[in-house]
Amino acid sequence: QLQLVESGGGLVQPGGSLRLSCVVSGKVFSINVMGWYRQAPGKERELVADISSDGRTNYANFVKGRFTISRDNAKNMVYLQMDSLQPEDTGVYYCFADLNPSTSRYERRTWAQGTQVTVSS
Repeated sequence: QLQLVESGGGLVQPGGSLRLSCVVSGKVFSINVMGWYRQAPGKERELVADISSDGRTNYANFVKGRFTISRDNAKNMVYLQMDSLQPEDTGVYYCFADLNPSTSRYERRTWAQGTQVTVSS
């Protein structure tokens, strides 16, 4: 069964770092854009960063210079290195991938289960 599995969330103090990982598990024909959204308490879900299959990156303004997204196509994985974390970065981070399953020619957005990131002193 095709699914996304992410890990790496946790509790960190302001100024600290975390690295999120997300892997596509199952048979997939191609993986296009991958990235993360996040949702803070009482706020709408917002795009954090994404990366295309050829390595082009896109960042929300509020994380530029602090977060770095990368991917390993051979492993079907994407990573989000989060540095200089601040309390406003707290929320549930949801990995996503726009992909084509092996059984379909149509691209689908697939979501991971989400991982909690808490930045607090």
